[in-house]
Amino acid sequence: MEFKDYYKVMGLTKTASQDEIKRAYRKLARKYHPDVSKETNAEERFKDLGEAYEVLKDPEKRAAYDQLGSNWQAGQDFRPPPGWTGSPGNGGFRQSSGGGTSHAEFSDFFEELFGRAQQGRRPGGHSARQEFNMQGEDRHARILIDIEDSYQGVTRQISLQIPELTPEGYVQNRERTLSVRIPRGIREGQQIRLAGQGGAGVGSGTAGDLYLEVGFKPHPRYRAEGKDIYLDVTVMPWEAALGDTLSITTPTGQVKLKVPAGSQTGKTLRLKGGGLPGKTAGDLYAMLKLLNPPADTAKARAAFEQLRDAFAVKSDTSSEVQA
Repeated sequence: MEFKDYYKVMGLTKTASQDEIKRAYRKLARKYHPDVSKETNAEERFKDLGEAYEVLKDPEKRAAYDQLGSNWQAGQDFRPPPGWTGSPGNGGFRQSSGGGTSHAEFSDFFEELFGRAQQGRRPGGHSARQEFNMQGEDRHARILIDIEDSYQGVTRQISLQIPELTPEGYVQNRERTLSVRIPRGIREGQQIRLAGQGGAGVGSGTAGDLYLEVGFKPHPRYRAEGKDIYLDVTVMPWEAALGDTLSITTPTGQVKLKVPAGSQTGKTLRLKGGGLPGKTAGDLYAMLKLLNPPADTAKARAAFEQLRDAFAVKSDTSSEVQA
């Protein structure tokens, strides 16, 4: 069974208003009515038009179809998703007047979505209409937090643009502000689920959920890899050569870092448990970078000359590429 693009059938966009839908139907119904049209496929087009109008003119049906249609294209093989309760036996829609086509002439696609027309009579002769229910769609967004937020666990206010259908049939974005609890120890790529904050349900269907994927803002000192944190630590040549104990700043405060004698640029020192907290905490890795002070004074130049003479070592140029 193929998915039907009702908007395409009527020559409309998904933002069409209810007035635009009515005008498009009247125009096309005159063009393709089998009694007057000379088009070779008039009868088929007229049936497709009536079916599309039956869905798009009804706010409940249109909202349900729009939620479903965002993941499908015309011509694709179609199967209703889990939670879809519009099939026969689960509560359909009554037949509406003014469409020009009876439900008996609608496609299998329509019947699979909305069921056959089910009408009854309440005591007193009033029409009874069974309600169509469908759970709202889940929505996804991405938020950026500071690495320090994961160490502490905090509550943040976030603003999201949420698309909504107006009573006139237009789609517009509405800003929503939510209070989000950032769990202690959360890592990049993990999700925070906000129950009931997704798309609205249809009928008495419950709202979907909102899933927030967490990312870390760029930080001038720290970078995360999973639950481990890396930072660069600048050391002076004599600290690296002789060894020293340095005080460094980490996301949890000042800690002492022991630099072994003979360290070189690129050496990595591990502070166990200094990474993101959790049942098993990550580690913090300090990567050493040697910093040579400038020889911009006579005293500094003399010190470098003494160092040169003491070691009498020249750079290894054996790996240099000759021009």
